Amino acid sequence: MPIKQNPEQKSTIKNILFTGFITGTLDGLAAMLINYKVNPAFVFKFIASGAFGKAAFGGGAEMIVAGVLFHYIIAFAFSAAFYLAYPFFINGLRNKYAVAFIYGMAAWIVMNIGVVPHSKITMPPGYRIPVATILTGMATLIICIGLPVVLIADRQNKKKTDNHVAKKA
Repeated sequence: MPIKQNPEQKSTIKNILFTGFITGTLDGLAAMLINYKVNPAFVFKFIASGAFGKAAFGGGAEMIVAGVLFHYIIAFAFSAAFYLAYPFFINGLRNKYAVAFIYGMAAWIVMNIGVVPHSKITMPPGYRIPVATILTGMATLIICIGLPVVLIADRQNKKKTDNHVAKKA
């Protein structure tokens, strides 16, 4: 007997997949634009180096594909987490743009303080990220992850509220 899926669950899954695709694409494009002086392949090999270390830079198309896949997996994970947390944050902050700002900053902090140091990405000893790079990275994630997630989640949240109010009437 097939399992019937709640239409609301189906809509949530579709929105998360759509949001992850949008945020992954926007963030990937932003990474290539910000690093316009380097070959876009390098951007994705750098991402792949998180799993494969320096060997990623010696690889070919397979490392670029791995970098793109890792990039989208990370974007989907952040998008799903933020999308699902949106109702909690909007109820507390009451301003979707403040929520987008917090999401972007949180994504940067998690990636640069939590994920990258525990990956195989190597930085020179004593390397400190320049403040301009931090601010650019945070702004990019606010625009490319925070805003799309908030706008899509807010639209869905309003639909749920409207449907709930309509059912009570």
